[in-house]
Amino acid sequence: MKFRAAWALAAVVPVLSGCHALRALTAESCHKPQPYQKAASVPPLKIPSGFNSPNTANALVVPALKGPTPPPPTAKDPCLDAPPSYVVPHPMPAPKD
Repeated sequence: MKFRAAWALAAVVPVLSGCHALRALTAESCHKPQPYQKAASVPPLKIPSGFNSPNTANALVVPALKGPTPPPPTAKDPCLDAPPSYVVPHPMPAPKD
């Protein structure tokens, strides 16, 4: 009976801790250079003569970055897709006069 309980426990523990283990493996991957960061703009579409040009009235435009570029994240910074900590520090008591 103890043998079956040990096997059941050995099967359940990895399943319950699976998300935590995967999160630990992928946590640092957001700080590495990503493939999309090498993307470049392309020139506008050139329409050959004799063809109608597409309607670009609703085309999306990516605005240019106006201002300094943000600093790259360090290994201690959380990933943007990680939820924030829910621990709220207690405020310091007001000094007594």
